[in-house]
Amino acid sequence: MMPQRSRELAILEGMVAGTLFGTAAIFINLMIGVNVFSIAFWRLVVASVIFAVILWTTRRSSDWNTIRRDIGQIAVLGVLLGLHFILFVSAVLDTTIINATVLVNTTAIWSMFVSTIIFKLKPSRTVLLGILASFLGVAIITYGDASSGTWSIQLRGDLEATLAAVVESFYLSYGKQTRQKVPLLQLMMTIYVFSAITVVAIGLATGQSLAPPMQVDHILPLIGLGILPTAMAHTFYFSSLSHLKSFETAAMALLEPVGATLLGLIIFQQIPKPLFALGAVLVLSGIITVAARE
Repeated sequence: MMPQRSRELAILEGMVAGTLFGTAAIFINLMIGVNVFSIAFWRLVVASVIFAVILWTTRRSSDWNTIRRDIGQIAVLGVLLGLHFILFVSAVLDTTIINATVLVNTTAIWSMFVSTIIFKLKPSRTVLLGILASFLGVAIITYGDASSGTWSIQLRGDLEATLAAVVESFYLSYGKQTRQKVPLLQLMMTIYVFSAITVVAIGLATGQSLAPPMQVDHILPLIGLGILPTAMAHTFYFSSLSHLKSFETAAMALLEPVGATLLGLIIFQQIPKPLFALGAVLVLSGIITVAARE
């Protein structure tokens, strides 16, 4: 059995990540008019620079041997994360925030399929019920917004958000083994670098611009995007795989709609619908159920 304290830390990391993920769609919506590939690339540059500074100041050069040994697996993770960022940023710009946020959080469900079919790792009934309860809570929050006309079918953006969830499910399932044997700081910086290379390669192949935004009202949200939901949230998210299964980590991210709604209340004074309370209770109850499975 895994040490309880380590599992508790992993759960805390996952919950912090899920909450911080709620800032991503807000930051992206503040950059309307900026190219999708530019947003995806420069958020990764910001995150990579942050980790380069941390590693340089802590002088952790000896741990790079493990990175070189597993560079092939890490490169695959970087490609998957790069694809996820392209799809998610594009989804936020092509559909509504609530559509993108809800559909990308089907990752927990997709991850159960991937883990069961490919990696032969089945969830317990308790975990399954917890994930379904959390997703039901997300659906209730969505319905509350839909009743005011927020929800609409926008096929391209909705499909992009769903594909982003599928790609992320493979990223988590494939990444669990790597997380357990490679130092976190070096691992995440290398993943972010390979992700940035992936974005550049696809961007150039499709003729997309990678130029950085030059307006101050675009630069500041981009820096925020690189720090909070990228350098911090995705690192905590991946780190939690040390003592959580991929679908358990994905379940923690179901806090994203709750965090996004609360941030909308604080920043934009957007009052949540009455059903938000019920949905939030279900989300939290489901996460607690997943967390307490042992």
